[in-house]
Amino acid sequence: MKSSILSVGTELLFGQITNTNAVYLSQQLNLLGIDVLSHYTVGDNPDRLSRMIRQAFLDCDLIITTGGLGPTQDDLTKEVACEVLEDKMVLHEPSKERLANYFNKLNRPITDNNWKQAYFPSGATIFSNEAGTAPGFALEKNGKTIICLPGPPREMKYVFEKKVKPYLEEKHENVIYYRMLRMFGIGESALETKLIDLIDTQTDPTVATYAKEGECSLRIASKRKTLQEAKAAVDEMTEQVVIRVGEYIYSYDDEDLYQVVGRKLLQSGISISSAESCTGGLFSTTLTEIPGISSVFDRSLVTYSNRAKIDELGVDPEILEKHGAVSENTAIAMAEGLKKVSGSRLNISVTGIAGPEGGTEDKPVGLVYICTILDDDTVCKRALIRNVDRRWNRNYTVMLMLDGINRMLDTRPQIEQ
Repeated sequence: MKSSILSVGTELLFGQITNTNAVYLSQQLNLLGIDVLSHYTVGDNPDRLSRMIRQAFLDCDLIITTGGLGPTQDDLTKEVACEVLEDKMVLHEPSKERLANYFNKLNRPITDNNWKQAYFPSGATIFSNEAGTAPGFALEKNGKTIICLPGPPREMKYVFEKKVKPYLEEKHENVIYYRMLRMFGIGESALETKLIDLIDTQTDPTVATYAKEGECSLRIASKRKTLQEAKAAVDEMTEQVVIRVGEYIYSYDDEDLYQVVGRKLLQSGISISSAESCTGGLFSTTLTEIPGISSVFDRSLVTYSNRAKIDELGVDPEILEKHGAVSENTAIAMAEGLKKVSGSRLNISVTGIAGPEGGTEDKPVGLVYICTILDDDTVCKRALIRNVDRRWNRNYTVMLMLDGINRMLDTRPQIEQ
């Protein structure tokens, strides 16, 4: 099945809101094995909307629209879709009754224009919307289907998950199963090179690489008659991928790296503390996104200045004077001092040059040292990261810290940067 996504709303064209609906729907349709050929965005103009629907139907047999189902005069998606598919608008009594009950519960009078939300094409399949007042619907004719969903993301997601997804699944003979592998320490081009034989010969399962800031993902998907057959095919392909790039994989379940690290810390009960210089608390902020992490995360010290490193961590001033704040010696001293202060089993320190200024020929922007101590095991890593900008440098440094912890918890060798 080929599909297009049509987002309706002048506010989208003005850039007043971000179109998260199109991203969500593309992901969900892809999981259902429905190819998305195009995205369209059109303002609240019935003539342009009509032309856009007709244009999209030239290439696909399914259109999903979002927006334009409300009670106001510029909410015309239903009416235009009805006209294009040559149907007529009729009152849907269950929707009328639901609207009346909704306003009665709020003890508010219902205005005449609200009844507009109870009218639909006569041949439509109605999708009730318990998350709002505007139901969605599907209308089919001559092998073409248009599904119209409300615009507010919370309502759109509710109607899609509860009503539209089962509706679309019934129309599929095959089942799709996929697995998303997340990797750190390898670029997309290098990843493709290592998997090029699998990519060039793929039929089913399919293998696709994706680049994300600082990391890569690999999607393995199979479409078969049964879920068991699809899963077995994905499992077999996953084994071949692991042989080639297993050292870089940190998740087989599309988890973020901080989530993987947090889960392992919580499961093992290993306490952790951090001492940050160039990241300025970004590592601890990331880690505290994890619910329940307080049971293992003891403290984070932002020792940005040399004085803070001396006062808070007990770093010997001679180390700073001889080797500088950005050095292996300082990173180790920071981690050792943190271990004495915190008593945590796992202590991690970082010092580096985030930029855009402050670098030298010997110590350029992007140079970082990360020291991780787990019990009596110490690993200090030097990395010279690609200097994009200050925000990227700091974010990537946090990824390096998380990767180092993840590998130490797994007793996997560190990857050189």
